[in-house]
Amino acid sequence: MATIEQVKALIRAHFDSNDEKFKTVVLQIAAHEAKVGHTASAREIKDIIQNPKYLSKSKVVALNNRLDILEQRFVNSTLSDLIVSTEIEDKIKRILNEYQKKDILRKNGLMNRSKILLAGDPGTGKTMTASVIANELYLPLYVIQFDKLITKYMGETSVKLRQVFDQIKEIRGVYLFDEFDAIGSDRSLDNDVGEMRRILNAFLQNLEADESYSIIIAATNNPSMLDKALFRRFDDVMEYKNPDNDQIKRLFKMKLHGKALNDIFSDEVYKKASGLNHADIVKACEDAVKYSILEDTTITKDILMNFIQDRKNYYRYKEA
Repeated sequence: MATIEQVKALIRAHFDSNDEKFKTVVLQIAAHEAKVGHTASAREIKDIIQNPKYLSKSKVVALNNRLDILEQRFVNSTLSDLIVSTEIEDKIKRILNEYQKKDILRKNGLMNRSKILLAGDPGTGKTMTASVIANELYLPLYVIQFDKLITKYMGETSVKLRQVFDQIKEIRGVYLFDEFDAIGSDRSLDNDVGEMRRILNAFLQNLEADESYSIIIAATNNPSMLDKALFRRFDDVMEYKNPDNDQIKRLFKMKLHGKALNDIFSDEVYKKASGLNHADIVKACEDAVKYSILEDTTITKDILMNFIQDRKNYYRYKEA
């Protein structure tokens, strides 16, 4: 049940026409309902606030009149939807647990894990991890739009970055800096320019000073390009790789259980999929499901193997 303070916050947000503050308070109420065991009510509240007919027609949410750098994404991925290594899953659970008990930690002079670096190849679950963390904690997910953050005018990017961190402090959420190497590249690289060094320095200063209740996630496909000073600023670093044989099995069972003949769950299929990333395997499964619907047929091993080969052919074309 909403507290009187939350009710007052909802009223103020309504009359201030502050949609984002309104959504944040609603999500806080949903989180409280889930915490006390009212999971059905929490889900209902979340479904209402995320219903497309209540959302703005614009995908980019301008959180104030000047700042259009943040894109709000509405997600429903759960931890059970994420197929990753046991090590990464344990780290995600620790982040969730510490956030849920952040007040206890702060009372004891400690901060919960809130600054996370995700590194690894494309399609291995980095962006989905941010979605899972946001959804599991009933927090909105905001993605920083680097094309609007980085400008050609000296000093302007650092100012915009400061605005982003002001927003991180003001509105609780999960903030994703995707393709983070755009601003986090090593300052010692020969092709570095002075302005990019200033931007990275500004990011480091803002990150270190942050004591908000938000979670900041940076994701990169090229960890070797990142400045070494970054790594010690993050509470956790997670390394993502292509799925191993066990993860491949889990992906196929999650996507195709009950939708295909049992012979697809075989070592031959798993071996065929080896070398693909998580996203490619999911795409192959979804293509097989669509084919079975349109052709009114059951998914066989041959059908699935053909779609797996299609995904592998994509990389052959890229290398050509």
